[in-house]
Amino acid sequence: MRRRDHIAAKAAAPTQRGQCSKRVSILDAAAEVFCREGFSGASIDEIAAGACVSRQTIYNHYREKETLFLAVVEDVVERANAALFAMLATFPDRPDNLEDDLTAFAVRLARNCLCNHDGKFLRRLVQSEGERYPHLFETWRRQGPCKLATALAALFCRLGHAGALHADDFDLAARQFLALVNADLQMTTLFGGMPTDDELERASRDAVRTFLRAYAAPVEEKVLLRA
Repeated sequence: MRRRDHIAAKAAAPTQRGQCSKRVSILDAAAEVFCREGFSGASIDEIAAGACVSRQTIYNHYREKETLFLAVVEDVVERANAALFAMLATFPDRPDNLEDDLTAFAVRLARNCLCNHDGKFLRRLVQSEGERYPHLFETWRRQGPCKLATALAALFCRLGHAGALHADDFDLAARQFLALVNADLQMTTLFGGMPTDDELERASRDAVRTFLRAYAAPVEEKVLLRA
């Protein structure tokens, strides 16, 4: 690199870092305001004040409120998916005790993905704005719940091949598993609460027991597989 180009690159680096820092501040402030006020009630001026930038700076980065909202949803979904796939890596594909191991997995999934800050943020926005602005949540629907159900179905399919589960449709089984895990927690999370450890354990245990009544392989099949 020529000296002049090197000097120009060094001069540009702080500007790029500053732009990145502003974007992060804007996204964080916008997430807070959108969550509190909803899409229709959110004010660009309020977001600008929270991010410590000018109104024009927000428009320079995002052009309009809808573009900013989509950027917030994509940012939150990206973080939520990172947490999700970290949890999926702990799935018990070779369980010693299927009920206990699936229950422990369900607790981790609920605590770190369904009931964490990003998960609650997305649910609140969908509940408050999803009917009026369904197109704003297409990224969330496609990248969030759909990805989770598809990945979980593949993991359940592995347990099926190992003889631990039996299902005609593992995609359906995955969606039902998630619904069961969330069934006893949704009233708490709906109002912004966080379930206790005991509530997470009880809800997960009940969900897994119900799930296994429907999908656990018959005892005779397990015996044949071990023979």
